[in-house]
Amino acid sequence: MSHLAIEEVRASQAASSEAASTTGKITEIPTPDFSLWSPARVTQFKSALAQHGALAVGILRVPKEHIEAPIFEGTDDLTLNKGVGHIAGTDAIGGGGNTGIAGHRDGFFRGLKDIKVGDKVEIETSSKPLVYVVERVVIVDPQDVSVLQERGRPELTLVTCYPFYVLGSAPKRFIVKAKFVQGDPGA
Repeated sequence: MSHLAIEEVRASQAASSEAASTTGKITEIPTPDFSLWSPARVTQFKSALAQHGALAVGILRVPKEHIEAPIFEGTDDLTLNKGVGHIAGTDAIGGGGNTGIAGHRDGFFRGLKDIKVGDKVEIETSSKPLVYVVERVVIVDPQDVSVLQERGRPELTLVTCYPFYVLGSAPKRFIVKAKFVQGDPGA
């Protein structure tokens, strides 16, 4: 990432830092590695931060795949242009059920293309770190929301479009299911 781009991200973070100190939101947003991103997605990321600020509810990390992304509430275009989004109707981050998080395949979630069963997924929140381990990876139709259903245990579901390198709309969804292994879900 260029020095100018880093300064743009930091300026946006600084502007929202004071408000975040009273809300418990995370303001230290990681600087993205744009090496796998499409040029259009990089432009949209910078624009979204400038318009909408950078108050995140957490940071999602997949160390083996070099993914580090701020988590925001919602999955609208503006939100997914600046990070990944907590899917409405799924359990809260750190809750005891199925937490769904969506991201763009040509941005923050491009690295999911290489994820494997057994890889760790970490979520940092203002109150606690959480660790999950990937149990399975599946490809489904966009209408198949069964992957987001509760299964009576803490788990994480990552959702992005598939295939990763296709022009236009992607016809499928790439799903990563991970079980909770460390932290304090639901506390």
